[in-house]
Amino acid sequence: MAGPILLRSLCSSTRKSASSFYRSSSPSLYSSFTSSSSSSSRSFLHRFSYFSRAFSAAAPASSAATSATSPGGALDPSRLRNVAVIAHVDHGKTTLMDRLLRQCGADIPHERAMDSITLERERGITIASKVTSISWKENELNMVDTPGHADFGGEVERVVGMVEGAVLVVDAGEGPLAQTKFVLAKALKYGLRPILLLNKVDRPAVTEEMCDEVESLVFDLFANLGATEEQLDFPVLYASAKEGWASTTYTKDPPAEAKNMSELLDAIVSHVPPPNANTDAPFQMLVSMMEKDFYLGRILTGRIYTGVVRVGDRVHGLRNKDSVAEKIEDGKVVKLMKKKGTNMVLTEYAGAGDIISIAGLATPSIGHTVATAEVMSVLPTVELDPPTISMTFGVNDSPLAGRDGTHLTGGRIGDRLMAEAETNLAINVLPGLSESFEVQGRGELQLGILIENMRREGFELSVSPPKVMYKTENGQRLEPIEEVIIEVNDEHVGLVMEALSHRRAEVTDMGPVSGAVGRTRLTLTCPSRGLVGYRSVFSSDTRGTGFMHRAFLSYEKFRGPLGNVRKGVLVSMGFGTTTAHALMSLEARGILFVSPGMEAYDGMIVGEHSRDTDLDVNPVRAKELTNIRAATKDENVKLSPPRLMTLEEAIGYVASDELIEVTPKAIRLRKKYLDVNKRKAMSKKPKE
Repeated sequence: MAGPILLRSLCSSTRKSASSFYRSSSPSLYSSFTSSSSSSSRSFLHRFSYFSRAFSAAAPASSAATSATSPGGALDPSRLRNVAVIAHVDHGKTTLMDRLLRQCGADIPHERAMDSITLERERGITIASKVTSISWKENELNMVDTPGHADFGGEVERVVGMVEGAVLVVDAGEGPLAQTKFVLAKALKYGLRPILLLNKVDRPAVTEEMCDEVESLVFDLFANLGATEEQLDFPVLYASAKEGWASTTYTKDPPAEAKNMSELLDAIVSHVPPPNANTDAPFQMLVSMMEKDFYLGRILTGRIYTGVVRVGDRVHGLRNKDSVAEKIEDGKVVKLMKKKGTNMVLTEYAGAGDIISIAGLATPSIGHTVATAEVMSVLPTVELDPPTISMTFGVNDSPLAGRDGTHLTGGRIGDRLMAEAETNLAINVLPGLSESFEVQGRGELQLGILIENMRREGFELSVSPPKVMYKTENGQRLEPIEEVIIEVNDEHVGLVMEALSHRRAEVTDMGPVSGAVGRTRLTLTCPSRGLVGYRSVFSSDTRGTGFMHRAFLSYEKFRGPLGNVRKGVLVSMGFGTTTAHALMSLEARGILFVSPGMEAYDGMIVGEHSRDTDLDVNPVRAKELTNIRAATKDENVKLSPPRLMTLEEAIGYVASDELIEVTPKAIRLRKKYLDVNKRKAMSKKPKE
């Protein structure tokens, strides 16, 4: 046994001394040294797994593999560019990423390739940030696609620390909106140097004058957000992500040879600085993303701040506890992975400045530091905005519980919520009373996505209506205020302003929309609690022609109770299957939420009352059969189609004394107390 062990140690020491000598003398010399292995030496190295692992990337089979895994590309930070793509919702980020991937030779399996989550593809929005890398003119560009919705702002905040630059995508027809301001403020706060990309310039309504106006609005936005002189000196490009081209000059139809993304990629390489990284220092990486694999376990993704990491290196996880670095776990790097295009590629080592995924540690999560064994200092973590809204998740205790789902207990619900909080820093989970959990987040859309994912996984649960999280400073009650930008037809302005006045909104700006006749743009500030459930009301008030965008602004003084924003409800006082005979007599009382043949129980909400008070009804009453025949006795019952609510509509609709029953097959509204006598007793108690 002494012979192989001695030979292996000799080879290992020879590799370390040779690689350190060439790396310290010259990166290019080191590259030529590592790429000059002959076929005989490769067959020799194959006998020793550790030695072979260190040099596996140094003997490529093709020039494409050389550019992807050469040590110069992995260890030379000057060839790296880390860039985030930020924008408002639906301004074209993900489509732009598709075109950049295709430009650099990636195989795109379908449109919006970066939207890999099922709900993202169904709803057409980006929910989670994702990293990929593309090669352009001997440079490696690490691109981060981020969500544009303010509810998913935590996804933006946790990745801006990984990049040095940002591509700010703005719709040339709409200009900067509420969430443009939100994501740009995050980017400027971390010192990023943005590139302005005016997208959708191919639209007929967009003119050069309109683009100049949007550019000046963006410049004013930069200045108002406290941008530095360097950040204000941003390049401007014009693009049509849908058609797949970008230009440094305004045009609607560039020549055929220029219909590509080359000018944007060149601007990224020239404008975004390379990462300031030290490859000679010990390895340190801050975890910014985390996912779980069935075979590899926990996969940690983040940017390497210093040093070099190789497969097989001994590392440990650190976290900050009371301003002192605490070791979480010792381990070994089992696999190193890097996203290239739409594929995950294995690599043997990576250097400072690069964004990489590591498998081998089971405990560290987002915000923790992974470092070599001799390092005992943690990297600074990003600061996240506080949550503004909370909902209580509990066990489903309705009479229909347990029929659809497979995960029913409070323990299973709690484990699932804790796992979500571990991968999503913008969500906080606090244990409550009687197997319930308070889940804090940024908005009802973010929490609605979580509930939808849980019901698809087989969970049954009851969910309380969203509650706003207040603050108290100097004895004064503060509440979250949001900035709302609304664009509607002129005939709907009065209806929208009246509805928002009941919700304590205040108008800050109002004027016509440039380039559109008969359209008005309103800018308002409104409490978050007033906007809960307003989106569906807004859509019906404007007949689907209005646009509403909102983003968190600040905490301000409490604006007082809301006006009358909802009618009463029709509450079932019978258990069984709803009948057409019973529902026919209830149609005159309001809008029904159920159709004949659906299950109902005591305390379940079956419709909206036409008045402001609740009404107990019997939707399961059957028709009494007699032996008397009459001409009108057996007439066909014709009911209006019921109002079937989506999960987001239900979250915005329920009142403080109501709950949402969520199962894999149904979404039902119910009273918190199912017994009518208990409800009457609780209604007499003073409200908070």
